[in-house]
Amino acid sequence: MDKNYRVLLYYKFVKLDNVEDFAKEHLEFCKSIGLKGRILVAEEGINGTVSGTVEATEQYIMAMHKDERFKDMVFKIDEVEEHTFKKMFVRPRKSIITLKPEDDVNPQELTGKYLSPVEFYEALQDENTIVVDGRNDYEYEIGHFRNAIRPEVKNFKEFPKWIEENLSEYKDKRIISYCTGGIRCEKLTGVLINKGFKDVAQLEGGIVTYSKDPQVEGRLFDGKCYVFDERIAVKINNTEEDIVISQCKYCGKPSDRYINCSNDDCHDQHICCEECEKLHQGFCSEACKEHVKQYPQRNANLRLRMTLSNS
Repeated sequence: MDKNYRVLLYYKFVKLDNVEDFAKEHLEFCKSIGLKGRILVAEEGINGTVSGTVEATEQYIMAMHKDERFKDMVFKIDEVEEHTFKKMFVRPRKSIITLKPEDDVNPQELTGKYLSPVEFYEALQDENTIVVDGRNDYEYEIGHFRNAIRPEVKNFKEFPKWIEENLSEYKDKRIISYCTGGIRCEKLTGVLINKGFKDVAQLEGGIVTYSKDPQVEGRLFDGKCYVFDERIAVKINNTEEDIVISQCKYCGKPSDRYINCSNDDCHDQHICCEECEKLHQGFCSEACKEHVKQYPQRNANLRLRMTLSNS
């Protein structure tokens, strides 16, 4: 199939005024050119992922670059076959990457050194370098850089405490971090510096930029990268090294398919192979399956499919 659509991933830490008005106007603009996706705006900047036709995404990039505040904003671009979102949201927030007030940092004033994909690849092979995954644990599960430390966190706010409890012994080591598109590491590295780590760096542009660099081709990344759209996970390693590291929740076979639980009141994401998805009808548990039977009005379409499949 032709890939006539694109996904744009981007962020910029920059002072924004009248955030509520900006969000409303930006939403109307995005809708007018046919974009779909999620954009967060706050006084500290903008963070978005949108999908649209090649023409629509090009129009969006040009419009943003004409704005003095976003003239140098970097867009990571993926070619896709169709929209990866169903709707368009632009939401005003207190921050685009949230930490507790006592932990928060301003990346325009404090952040780690930037490493190009090639520099990051070289650092990964240094046995004295500590590699920290700057994402949530479920993102790590489906794919991560080799030898990276798994963060036992469910959301970004938990990182400062996790760092104190798990990384304190490495304060004299070189620390390199990475995340999907780079934005979380902008603050994570600042937190590390504030906690006494002296040599801190981050992968510039994140995993998605690393995957497209022709010199590294995604090497040393095992599995897939979790993304926050309907694709759920994308391939990163474009070499013969590419492997599946995660397992189906039910049968334990290698699988890198994250699916949403069929129970609309749950929608918990879990790794499931195609065979087990069919066998268990997409539910993450028997409890969810029974829940749908008990409350069919909440899952009318699914209930119909179950009835037809059992008839």
